[in-house]
Amino acid sequence: MLGDAAVKFQVGGLRMYRQKLARFSMIAGTAVVAALGWSALASSAVADDVIRFGAPLPLTGPLAPEGLKQQQGYDIWAEQANKAGGISVGGKKYKVEIVYADYQSNTPRAVQTSEQMITQDNINFLFGPFGSGAAKAASTVSEKYKVPTIAATASSSQVYDQGYKYLFGTFTPNDTLTTPLTQIIKAQAPDVKKVAILARNDLFPLAIAQEMEKSAKANGFEVVYFEKYAIGTLDHSATLSQMKSLGPQWIFITGYINDLLLVRKQMVDQQMKAPVMTMIAGPAYQEFIDAAGQSAENVTSASWWHPAEQYDGKDIFGSTSNFVKLFKEKYKSEPDYGQASAAVSGALFQIAIERAGSLDREKVRDELAKLDIVTFFGPVKFGSNGQINSLEPPVFQIQGAKPVVLFPQAIKQGDLKLGVN
Repeated sequence: MLGDAAVKFQVGGLRMYRQKLARFSMIAGTAVVAALGWSALASSAVADDVIRFGAPLPLTGPLAPEGLKQQQGYDIWAEQANKAGGISVGGKKYKVEIVYADYQSNTPRAVQTSEQMITQDNINFLFGPFGSGAAKAASTVSEKYKVPTIAATASSSQVYDQGYKYLFGTFTPNDTLTTPLTQIIKAQAPDVKKVAILARNDLFPLAIAQEMEKSAKANGFEVVYFEKYAIGTLDHSATLSQMKSLGPQWIFITGYINDLLLVRKQMVDQQMKAPVMTMIAGPAYQEFIDAAGQSAENVTSASWWHPAEQYDGKDIFGSTSNFVKLFKEKYKSEPDYGQASAAVSGALFQIAIERAGSLDREKVRDELAKLDIVTFFGPVKFGSNGQINSLEPPVFQIQGAKPVVLFPQAIKQGDLKLGVN
């Protein structure tokens, strides 16, 4: 059941969670510069020997859990880079500074913040804001000023269809998640025929729901229901009741952590059950599993990375296992795909800058565009549109309060189980 644990996470627990994770944050719109791994005195003494990365994030508001995860990923990369002496540029070492700004889960503010970082905070390079919607909106700014930008959490093709040169993304397109998922269900649950889809009306959640609809139909499923819910919706009871009346055997719901916890609780209240239930993207986070409790069991999902991956990387972290080890030591928890993607975004900037031998934005942009390298996150090669096209994202299911990988075969940990409580 989804009860007190979820309430604790969504209300009081979120505050504690934020305090624990956000070592550097924004207050009243003023950016905090995080100079990791060295003293404030050293920072002021060698300010010219610094590379500044802007990181607009939703550190407050409904997307704060996701924003704080991205911050963790950037922090651990910057820490490792600075422990190694910094980024080497033409034989000289530069320390990493990250300028964080809280855009309060508001996309127009994300755009404004990104422009402020470029025009006022004198950043050299930019990390995109959280999610496809904010990343797409803010990319117009970085393109305008020709600032290389890596979006760590933007998968929707609509982000990369603008013909921009300076935007790169570490998530493969949405259909790379929905296609293997539907193929698994088709092969292992042949009696499942009817699918119901409920999507948050936001760029990424809606886009992946639409890809799910395409994948389902292509694999012979009948989509009996497809509906959107508004951002900030608190009562899904009427929608769920309508969905329940159609008797779907597979329920597919998109949104973010707080959305999916709320929907899952209201499903339990209505005693909604199905042989297959998929939620994207919350179940990839241990916080979702802890808060949902028993109602998380057997929920399937997919993501762009999993700590079970086994890559030998050429980046600052090296192997996947080393990244997981360092993350556990620092944060006392296993990393998820959002944290890993943020960390590899920093590592990719580092590789491109060192290969360029310069902080010239055009030269760094060119090095990013021609990257073809294995990292702890997996093989990285950007397509002509700037979106990564070299990964095989894992499909997993919550079993025994842990994500168990079902696909790909190389890192498979278990088999699909049917039925949710």
